[in-house]
Amino acid sequence: MKYKNFEDTPVWKKAHQITLDVYKITGKFPKEEIYNLTSQIRRAALSIEANIAEAFGRFHFLDKVNFYLNSRGSLEELKNHLITSFDLGLINEYFFEQITAKMSEVREEINKVIKSFRASYKS
Repeated sequence: MKYKNFEDTPVWKKAHQITLDVYKITGKFPKEEIYNLTSQIRRAALSIEANIAEAFGRFHFLDKVNFYLNSRGSLEELKNHLITSFDLGLINEYFFEQITAKMSEVREEINKVIKSFRASYKS
């Protein structure tokens, strides 16, 4: 299916929801974490959706794939920060399980998009 805007793509919508969830939960973090974990978590979440959006605007296959790969890297960075936050008691188990499940969905969708671009490039 062809999309007219990145905002219409299911993968961006899910990534954007992760960002919104992250902003809500990190708003409750201790103030001393504002320049540490809070900032890092928010940047990683924003990077996931921003790279998906930027990939959408790219013309060449390799550019598109590169931005999806960057998005996937940011997804793993976010997971790392969330594990640390959970281990420090900054987020509860329910939120951790919910957000990581959403992240798994986004990871799967990103992988499908990458695979699709690579397949269409080879043909």
